[in-house]
Amino acid sequence: MSMPVSVPRLAGLFVVLAAVMAFAAIFSDAPAYRQIPPGTGVIKFSFNHSADRAKECRRRTPEELAKLPPNMRRPVECPRGRRGIVAELTIDEKTVFSGEIPPSGFAKDGPSQIYRRFVVKVGSHTVTARLRDTPRTEGFDHERTEAVTVVPGQSLALDFRPEHGGFVWR
Repeated sequence: MSMPVSVPRLAGLFVVLAAVMAFAAIFSDAPAYRQIPPGTGVIKFSFNHSADRAKECRRRTPEELAKLPPNMRRPVECPRGRRGIVAELTIDEKTVFSGEIPPSGFAKDGPSQIYRRFVVKVGSHTVTARLRDTPRTEGFDHERTEAVTVVPGQSLALDFRPEHGGFVWR
């Protein structure tokens, strides 16, 4: 047996639903959310790159091969692990990132990955990116200095693409 719905009850339900929808509509647009403060932009330092192997490949001796099971007798042994990458980013001659980025993966054989975000004021900036991905202990293998102009709300991404000559802006 169903209960009849009265007009005052329907009107009350309508008023409650209208109030909930009005509340949602007002707060869907206000207060305004900003990811970055007004008068600023973002420079993103982001790349995914593999360095050289940590150890060089070597040829096994006949004695070493004889000790191995037949299915594992590869004449050349190449360790899987890779070196970490040393990277540095300066904005207007101030170093904002400097460090070694380890290789990813369980066996440390994957690419080194970084994603850093820097909020900067609108205007011209000098950005220098450096990267070392070889066994050398000092200096850098790749370097790029660029004058960039940041406009309000802009997002500039600095990526590393060896097939395009090194650091590129996207």
